[in-house]
Amino acid sequence: MDIGILGLGKMGANMARRLARGGMRVLAYDRDLAAREALAGEPEVECVEGLAALCARLEGERVILMMLPAGTVTEDALRELLPLLSSGDTLVDGGNAFYKDSMRRAMELSQQGLRYVDAGVSGGVHGLANGYCLMLGGTPKSIEIFEPYARVLAPGAERGWLHCGPAGAGHYAKMIHNGIEYGMMQALAEGFALLDARQDFGFDTGRLAETWRHGSVVRSWLLDLCAEVLQRDDALEGVAPVVTDSGEGRWAALESIELGVPAPVLTMALMERFSSQGHSDYARKLLAMMRAGFGGHAVNKL
Repeated sequence: MDIGILGLGKMGANMARRLARGGMRVLAYDRDLAAREALAGEPEVECVEGLAALCARLEGERVILMMLPAGTVTEDALRELLPLLSSGDTLVDGGNAFYKDSMRRAMELSQQGLRYVDAGVSGGVHGLANGYCLMLGGTPKSIEIFEPYARVLAPGAERGWLHCGPAGAGHYAKMIHNGIEYGMMQALAEGFALLDARQDFGFDTGRLAETWRHGSVVRSWLLDLCAEVLQRDDALEGVAPVVTDSGEGRWAALESIELGVPAPVLTMALMERFSSQGHSDYARKLLAMMRAGFGGHAVNKL
């Protein structure tokens, strides 16, 4: 079976490898030559030099998996792809797109006889070895066409992938997944910060994290990562206290407001990331000046 992959970043390249090692023939393209060259020599993966070549080399009703950044990059790729596609072809968007954009794209493409699957993908850099969790949105026929590929990409043929619902449902599920991820990460980070603050107890946070991995209620892959990091360097020397955020966390917080469904943990975790990026510095300066104004408290200077 053939599949085309557009976008060969960390996720796209490893998905190409996993599909090829699972028995698929993969035709792949990325405008970055270095990304294409990184797949040179991978059996059953052939990199082509343009979208026209990618579409021309795929046979029958084509399946193309896009692993591109959400937004303008995806929109530009779709505009370039559309004239090259034919009725019955299936586009799978594995980027972290906003679910309402996915609903719109599915409608627009269906009017041209094209099928569209919005695929929320989780698994990161470990997906090649362990498989990817796939949350799929689209019509039953679209999912049926993509199913053989989903079975290879997922951790198991019968587990780790799900047809979540109609167009938009896959990316909606991934958005909420990432909001939950923010909250879980924040809770672990705060807990270990409290442990580190009690220097009088002399906690070995790396060993404690390793202990929690076995039988505790909080055991998880995120805890596994904490244990690995803290056992290597529990002081986290050289790491800047800045955490970036992706669109999904913001979208999840906005969705809670639109629906009127309280999500304080997800929202506060997002606010903490904003704070780490320096966006609360102005407010903190003003707080210091207010304290000086009403109480004569000293103001620290840079």
